[in-house]
Amino acid sequence: MQALVTPQWLRDHANDPNILVADCRFALNNPELGEEQYREEHIPGALYFHLNRDLSGPKEQHGGRHPIPGEEQLASLFSRSGIDQEVTVIAYDDQEMSYAGRLWWLLRYAGHDKVAVLDGGFAAWKNAGYPVTSEIPVPKPRTFVPRIQTSMLVDCKGVETRSKETALLDSRAGERYRGEMETLDPKAGHIPGALHYFYKDSLSADGRMLPEEALKRRFEVFEGKEIIVYCGSGVTACTNLLALHAAGRPDAKLYAGSWSDWVSYENNPVATGDE
Repeated sequence: MQALVTPQWLRDHANDPNILVADCRFALNNPELGEEQYREEHIPGALYFHLNRDLSGPKEQHGGRHPIPGEEQLASLFSRSGIDQEVTVIAYDDQEMSYAGRLWWLLRYAGHDKVAVLDGGFAAWKNAGYPVTSEIPVPKPRTFVPRIQTSMLVDCKGVETRSKETALLDSRAGERYRGEMETLDPKAGHIPGALHYFYKDSLSADGRMLPEEALKRRFEVFEGKEIIVYCGSGVTACTNLLALHAAGRPDAKLYAGSWSDWVSYENNPVATGDE
């Protein structure tokens, strides 16, 4: 399935019983804001997925600020939400498709390819004049059977032992990549050898994904190379993974723990400035 759908596509399929809409709005500086916004208004029929409670596993010494949920957690979440092999999930947010992208990535990681992200998010839906509601639906549970795709995931060791030909892309803002500032993690800088590919540079001014040809030009330098993407905690990197998928590189991998995992190992090297 394509990684992105338009608001019109979702509107046209709104009455399909095998379409599940997922609201993934979230704010790192106010973890309950997204759910409050959902309760005020959302796309009709949408269920809410919370980044910390639903789309992340328990925090430990390593694994980063938003660890990947375990297989049992994913099975329980998706089953009680009413997702099985027949259901297509359309996720949206209001944060450059990164939180919706996290759910998109997790479903694919769990072996469910019937998932896409609403291009442009909630704003694109509202700007199209489509309806919103405050009515909260009650999900009808189904049985979700995970088929974990371990090849999509890279851990700290995998980053350390990557080949010299592997492209390692840092999705964070430039000042964080260069080590000029860091407000979320204990050390500033980037993984040595990583290239700066800010996730917002995959988007147009209106918050939609760049056209396919523009995305292909953005990533064409990595043709024939393995690609690993990371960010601060494995969330905004998913916008770049969406972009890579749209550019014909669905094989790009996520370093899920990302920078917050990397710096949890005291002896891991840190680079600053531009590479």
